[in-house]
Amino acid sequence: MMSHKYLAASLLLIGCSTLASGHNGPPFAIIENQRIGPFVVALWTHPDVGVGTFFVILDPPPGGTLPKDVKVEIGVQPVSGRLPEVRYAAQREDLRGQMQYDAQVNFDADELWKVHLLLHSAGGGGEAYSTVEATPPGLGRWDLLWFAAPFVGAGFLWFKVATKRRNLLRKARAG
Repeated sequence: MMSHKYLAASLLLIGCSTLASGHNGPPFAIIENQRIGPFVVALWTHPDVGVGTFFVILDPPPGGTLPKDVKVEIGVQPVSGRLPEVRYAAQREDLRGQMQYDAQVNFDADELWKVHLLLHSAGGGGEAYSTVEATPPGLGRWDLLWFAAPFVGAGFLWFKVATKRRNLLRKARAG
């Protein structure tokens, strides 16, 4: 039957899909427009268990300029203190007229984490602290099945109604 072909093709696509990384939702700010040394800083994050991503956006203070030798580090540690702080170097991204640094950090558990932002340059530096909750990145390849379930259910009901209607029409023509 034709419906078995579609079911087999759907299951094949779901089974062959790759695991997507990333939590559900856009990145969000944990520090905004905070003055740290010679910088005005915004720190955004995708705090996924496994690999989380941080985006550090630097702007000069009013009337100032940004030093060219900026080094950015992100330190993370569970709030519980069960692990020591681990620091990760952020890499500069070339964006039009904006200085942004990206860092990927490892979160091993779904819990609250201390975030330590460190900025270094010849023109000065500084640091800031915040906290973030690392969250699971979703169900991976099972997300597709989970979110497709209502549509599959609606399709199944439509198929059942169409089949029943076709059978009633056949009986009406034969009778």
